[in-house]
Amino acid sequence: MFELLFKYPRAVFSKGTVVLLGAWPWWVFVVLVVVAGVGLGWLIRSKLPQASMHVKNWRAGVIWLLQFALAALVLLLLWQPAILVAELRPQQNIIAVVVDDSRSMSIADSGGGATREAQAIKALEGGVLDQLQKKFQIRIYRLDRQISRVPKLDDLKTAPPASATRIGDGLKQLAGEAADLPIGAVVLLSDGADNSGGIDLDTISTFRSRRIPVHTVGFGNEQVAHDVEINDAVVAPRALADSRLAAKVTLHQRGYAEQKAMLTVRDGAKVLAGRQITLAADGATQNESLLFNPGDAGAKTLQFSIDPLPGEENRDNNSVSRLVNVESAKRRVLYVEGEPRWEYKFIRRAEQDDRLLAIVSMLRTSENKIYRQGIDDPKELADGFPSRAEELFPYQAIIIGSVEASYFTAAQKELIQQFVDRRGGGLLFLGGRASLGDGGWAGSSLADLLPVALPNKKGTFHRDPATASLTSAGADNIITRLIEDPAANVERWKKLPYLMDYQEAGTPKPGAVVLAEMTAGNHKMPLLITENYGRGRTAVLATGGTWRWRMSQPLEDQTHEEFWQQLLRWLVMDTPGHVVAAVPSQMLQDDGRVQFSADVRDKNYLPAGDAHVEAHILGPGGSAAQIEMTPDPNAPGTFHAEWTADQPGSYLTEVIATRDKDELGRDVLTFARTDGVAENFHTEQNRDLLEKLSAETGGRYWKPQDVSRLPGEISYSEAGITVRDAKELWNMPIVFLLLLLLPSTEWLLRRKWGVV
Repeated sequence: MFELLFKYPRAVFSKGTVVLLGAWPWWVFVVLVVVAGVGLGWLIRSKLPQASMHVKNWRAGVIWLLQFALAALVLLLLWQPAILVAELRPQQNIIAVVVDDSRSMSIADSGGGATREAQAIKALEGGVLDQLQKKFQIRIYRLDRQISRVPKLDDLKTAPPASATRIGDGLKQLAGEAADLPIGAVVLLSDGADNSGGIDLDTISTFRSRRIPVHTVGFGNEQVAHDVEINDAVVAPRALADSRLAAKVTLHQRGYAEQKAMLTVRDGAKVLAGRQITLAADGATQNESLLFNPGDAGAKTLQFSIDPLPGEENRDNNSVSRLVNVESAKRRVLYVEGEPRWEYKFIRRAEQDDRLLAIVSMLRTSENKIYRQGIDDPKELADGFPSRAEELFPYQAIIIGSVEASYFTAAQKELIQQFVDRRGGGLLFLGGRASLGDGGWAGSSLADLLPVALPNKKGTFHRDPATASLTSAGADNIITRLIEDPAANVERWKKLPYLMDYQEAGTPKPGAVVLAEMTAGNHKMPLLITENYGRGRTAVLATGGTWRWRMSQPLEDQTHEEFWQQLLRWLVMDTPGHVVAAVPSQMLQDDGRVQFSADVRDKNYLPAGDAHVEAHILGPGGSAAQIEMTPDPNAPGTFHAEWTADQPGSYLTEVIATRDKDELGRDVLTFARTDGVAENFHTEQNRDLLEKLSAETGGRYWKPQDVSRLPGEISYSEAGITVRDAKELWNMPIVFLLLLLLPSTEWLLRRKWGVV
């Protein structure tokens, strides 16, 4: 329809420049148009009957507009309008036809009909390729992980589909290999599935700088009718053995709104946890959490999945795998308590059977005497609280009970601050008659460490009962999760026995998270507040009376023990060692390139930029590699290395740091390469990517049913070998229609209204 009215394809107008070929200057045209408009306006106004001028003014305006448009059109035609556009020279340019040959293109969207790749080949064989070959030289390429040239289309029919698609990498490779060739345009036939995360700006810039348009032809349904897909599963890469671990699973569905589905996590054939969920509205992203115990120490491959539902079109996207390195090294917590009290006794009792967590405590029994428990050596804490880094930093966390700030020296307070900030340890303050505001901590040098701004006054500790309840943040937090279901967990907290005492904790700081609140009388106050600080984390539990949760409930009730185990394991879990190794992603999909990084600290946890760091890699089939990591000049103590995993499978890497032949520390991480998995996800046509690619490069997105018009438009390109052609506009059908419609419409309206 467009070409029927305007004579030329859309590309001529979108890429061309309008010019006037007449001999007279353009400003004369402008003057004449203005004169015509003013003259017609004066003429019409002078003929309006004075009595009805206000009534018929708008009708006269319509008549003037039609007459003015006709006069302007006639004047424009006298100046010979044309459009100047660059056009590819016939048979002197190459058109690169790129066909996506990945696994997702083998999907038959119509349920047993032709595959997407078959539809693409059929579209080319239906006359498009023949028309292109009449004007240009044609090169056919197949695209998967990379791009490769094929002699003819029939070769695509017999080739097995590849397990991955990297559109950006393939186009960049094409631009590099054809840098010296007159490429006039690229035609990409694809569903837009890309396993590399999208097309980077560098690739777009390469085509834009050479003015090569990329025309995209999209295949596949843009929306599936019946499918449930897991988008992601986020779980900590490290965990303590026999700990509760939380995973956040993101999913979406179509065709099953409000239906029930079973979400599970498995370690091999063993089901670790599962719960029934209600699916959200079609297309809506929903987040679900799972609590589970990863079990014994070791590298675990966990599978998060949703049981298939009846009629699902794609069941391969119902599960994702994640790696978790479960550790069994024992953590030690230093607990400093200023007075004998029930809370101290029951905290120690709650952790006495925990094989991975040891509480080393120093209890002040009188002004100058302390009672030590859980020590490994008679000299440990013999002189009281540590005053040197090498004495304090072996612990992973500190608990400060009912102890006033003045008990610690200025040097010890500075050491505590460095324990959290530099060492990365956890710090927990408990409520008590000599703690928080009553202990003078608001005015101490450690006030910045706390997640709350303490009231700077005495009398904040009350020996009165208070009831606990969860906030929205605490309902789904691993520390406060006593029951799997968040709603049931909130109700469970409301039924807990009252706390024996409470303390005014003050105002939470902007970066803090309030997990639990307490109600005393008509007052609601923060109970449990957490915050990240430097490399570590801090928390305030504004009570010394949780022991009633143990004393006032049945013997088999483990609420008190579970809460304290989860709180203290959170406190120590992320405390780093001397070496912390990491990779950007533990799951490498269809690409073995991996970047290692390591944060290396010396015995006092200062950056060790002069260390020697090596990564020892064990892979599938007994393969092994050893690489040396190089220091980052802009980040002291940080080391990097790149490596490629050549074959799919799981890899175990141990990073070892030494200095002068003395070992500083080591860390273990796991990652896996999985090929062909990414193609199972996001199988709908990614039209947004294809449209963006074509728009950014000056091409156009085409639907398969419209691709027959592509050969007529592809010629208009500034790439390759071109010639600029001026195409006349005066003889367009739309011009003749306007020359007929404008006066006819004016005559009909004047006859109907009798305006002039």
